Amino acid sequence: MTTKAAFSPEEWKVVLEGPPAAGLIVITAAHGGTFRETFAMSKTYAEARSEHGDSELLDEIVSAKPKVDHTRYHSPEELKDHGLGQLRDAMALLTSKATAEECDDYRRFVITLANKVAAAHREHGQSVSPEEAAAIGQITEAVGAAGS
Repeated sequence: MTTKAAFSPEEWKVVLEGPPAAGLIVITAAHGGTFRETFAMSKTYAEARSEHGDSELLDEIVSAKPKVDHTRYHSPEELKDHGLGQLRDAMALLTSKATAEECDDYRRFVITLANKVAAAHREHGQSVSPEEAAAIGQITEAVGAAGS
């Protein structure tokens, strides 16, 4: 099993920042619901912590407080571009150091988080707006799970 110890501090930061970056990408994809969507992101982490599974790596990731410095971005587009890059970098690191199953667990967690954030606030009568659905598609592609 892969653990935090397999990564340098800089690499671990990249891995940790991937899931909250996905949440922020979805939050900024459409207007409104910021509080509910942020709460949904926190709740997804709490649920994952309570489900301690076979992945020690994922357990270490979800036990860390999710954080991303969203203030360093000048626009939602810049945040999205950086966040998608962060997710691709995290997957590259995980692919090189973790098992295939641990990589799948990370992908699943990121995609679940993005979906729960999107569904937390109805927009224009839809549980997931077209902008949020597009963001989830980009996140799914970034973590290498296109078509799943």
